[in-house]
Parts: sequence; structure tokens; C-alpha cells
Amino acid sequence: MKAYRGVLLAMALVGTSLVSGALGHADAVVPGVGAACAVELDGAMTLLPDGTTYVTCQQQSGPAYGWAAVQTPFPPNDTWLSYGPPITLHGQGMRNPNLTSGPWTATPQDPETACRVTQTTVVEAGVLAAPEVSEGEQGKPLAVQMQPKLFYAELAGNCLWVKD
Repeated sequence: MKAYRGVLLAMALVGTSLVSGALGHADAVVPGVGAACAVELDGAMTLLPDGTTYVTCQQQSGPAYGWAAVQTPFPPNDTWLSYGPPITLHGQGMRNPNLTSGPWTATPQDPETACRVTQTTVVEAGVLAAPEVSEGEQGKPLAVQMQPKLFYAELAGNCLWVKD
């Protein structure tokens, strides 16, 4: 009986390490104030999980880059990072937009990611259109037109969004 339990425990540990390893590869690093960011993200902004803190990747002391808090309101930014949980940004259909309308390209930051945007536009004062969803293929860039009168843009996936 002890040998049987030992085999079951060993199988459970192997199974756990296989599952956690597979998930860990696709998990995006969650940005935070003071956390490191890659030089390739210089100038990119994102919204932290608290839904209120905006950060930008910028050069810190020496060659290091890190996420720094940004005071609101700020001018619209042309580069955004979504890192897993959707981030909701304001478009030009609202006061103090985070991004502007026009052509954008979302590039997955890992081969297992599909980029997705849900856009909600203003039809008239107090009336919003039904959300419009655009989703790319796994591991491939998504070209999308951010709509005029954009109220909200919900960016999802581990993706770098750049205005063309």
C-alpha cells in the first residue's frame, strides 16, 4: 500500500510540474511601479491591475529600464502593452483620451498569444454602440482600425499595441 501511495505521489508531482511549466511559459510578466521592463518597450504605457495606475517604460539609472507611474491626465500615447488581463483605455469619444483613432498593429509578445480588442463607440450623446471585437490569430500580429468616436478600447492578450 505504501509503494502504491508513493507512485501516486510521484505521478502527482510530475503532473503538477508539467502543468505549471506549460502555464508559466505563456504567462506574461505583470508590470508594476519600479519593476523592470525591456528596452524594446521604451515609451510604452500600460494600466496596472488596480485599474487606476498608468505606468510607462522608461530608462532608469544607467542602462536599466523600468515602469514609472504617470500622472493623469496625460496626452494620448501611441504605444500600449496589454499583458494578460484586459486593460480598458479611453478613446477620443471621451475627455482626456488614452489613445487616438486610426490604424494600429498589435504584436503578440509570445507565440501562444492572440491579441484582441473590444471597441465601444459613441453613437450620440449618452448612447453607445454595441461592442465590436477584433481578434488576431495566435502568435500573429493583428491590424485594427481604432474607430472614430471611440469611447472604450479593451485591449487583451500579451501584446504590444502600436499606432501605425
